[in-house]
Amino acid sequence: MAITKGYRALVDEAMAQVRTYSVGEVQARLGQPDLQLVDIRDIRELQAEGSVPGSYHAPRGMLEFWVDPDSPYHKKLFADPGKEFVLFCGAGWRSALAAKTLQDMGMANVAHIDGGFTEWVKQGGATETLEARKAKKG
Repeated sequence: MAITKGYRALVDEAMAQVRTYSVGEVQARLGQPDLQLVDIRDIRELQAEGSVPGSYHAPRGMLEFWVDPDSPYHKKLFADPGKEFVLFCGAGWRSALAAKTLQDMGMANVAHIDGGFTEWVKQGGATETLEARKAKKG
């Protein structure tokens, strides 16, 4: 079977339909109670590269299930209408697709970071290891 719409077209469509923030825009809002960063990368990426302090890990494969209040896997964090959920992945492609999917599910309070975690690190954004994150929860 031939692919009729490739990943690039899907990502481009998503980028045109979702709110996209630069790393600088997100960094300026860090610590504000209405902002929740969501790391959608695979756990192996967090183990290898770390994450953004204060971000919530919601793996891409579970995101829709964790967001939907009718799902047996629902996480109450995502039911907070007072928060904007800003997703990030490695490069900004998966997070664009994920943000588009959440919009399709009815969420208006969702966006993503252009360039993802790679751009975050490149611009000197704070990071923490997975071990440091676990120790905080301790």
